[in-house]
Amino acid sequence: MLDALAADRARVADLDAQIQDLERSLAALRLEKLVVQERLDTYKYPVLTLPNEIVSEIFIHFLPTYPSCPPLGGPLSPTHLARICRRWREIALVTPALWRAVSLSKISYSLPSDVKQIWLARSGSHPISIHMNEYARGNVPGGSRALAAVLLHCARWEYVKLRLFNSSLPTIEGGLPLLRHLDLELDYYPKDLVIRDAPLLRSVVLDVNTLSNIVLPWTQLTRLTLRVITIDDCIPVLQKVTNLVHCKLQLQDRDEGDPLPDIVLPYLSTLSCKQWGHGEYSLDIFIVPALRSLTVTEQFLQPSPIDSLKSFIAKSGCMLQNFSFDHIRSYFNVDSEDEQKIDGDPDPSGNESNSNSDSGSPRPALLDDKYTLVGVLVFLKKGAYLVLLPLSVLRTR
Repeated sequence: MLDALAADRARVADLDAQIQDLERSLAALRLEKLVVQERLDTYKYPVLTLPNEIVSEIFIHFLPTYPSCPPLGGPLSPTHLARICRRWREIALVTPALWRAVSLSKISYSLPSDVKQIWLARSGSHPISIHMNEYARGNVPGGSRALAAVLLHCARWEYVKLRLFNSSLPTIEGGLPLLRHLDLELDYYPKDLVIRDAPLLRSVVLDVNTLSNIVLPWTQLTRLTLRVITIDDCIPVLQKVTNLVHCKLQLQDRDEGDPLPDIVLPYLSTLSCKQWGHGEYSLDIFIVPALRSLTVTEQFLQPSPIDSLKSFIAKSGCMLQNFSFDHIRSYFNVDSEDEQKIDGDPDPSGNESNSNSDSGSPRPALLDDKYTLVGVLVFLKKGAYLVLLPLSVLRTR
């Protein structure tokens, strides 16, 4: 028994010695760690040495260019920047420009309403850009609540695009002192939508429903787009926008009726007229002496494109610099597959179309042996000249 006690005492002494050795090793490691940590603490990451103002400006450039709207969530949202580190969050939350453009898609309707309010509140006193679109798949509730949240800040509206399918736009009380661009598409006929006090408003996009009962400061507009509408519905408005510089019309067929009156737009520089359907419109109703750029579909130049265009230029006295057909392929009496080949588009298999192919497919109706009668119009001062191009040129982009 005495021998066993002696052995245990010896073992304990040996363990104490080993523990002391390990503790000395641990103490040395802890000291080394402290030195390394102190060296790390003195190191500054370059991005963290930037002044807050520079970081804020970088954040702003990370987002889509205003007035385009970033998503409310996800890696392209300003909320993502606020989750990287504490300093970045502090900078993001005190940068109102990060939160001044709000996209209220149907996905955002499912978010708590206070998220939208918080986002708008973070924009401070900045003018804001609002994009709300209810024209999407399915019927998702929540649009009315989102619209109500936006209306609370209408005095700060600068760029507004509303596509309302389920929600009704109520009367907007007070003025819209910062509003520059208004884009409205409604699934209903609004009742007396009046916007008078909007001194900065210059650009407007409207559909036929909205145009029916809206009152705007028409004479101050310089840019106007009217969508899915007949020319008869456009004329009362076009007669009011006397300072218009840019105009885009997307027209439907009209029933035969009384002759259309002339529309005089003395400052109009660009005009785009597109029509869906097979009816014919005449450009001669427009008197636009300052016009420089014209885009039309073929219906506006019937029955003779060259004569119609020359008549339009002569009547307006304009010096046109740019002209284009919106659907030049429709001038060729061929099927859709041949249209692709004439335009030089790749076929569905991914192969380039061959402009010299002798496949035997029908030739364009307006072609002679070498040249196409639908060529390129070159405008020199007030004259219209037709340049005949070989088909091989037209077939390549």
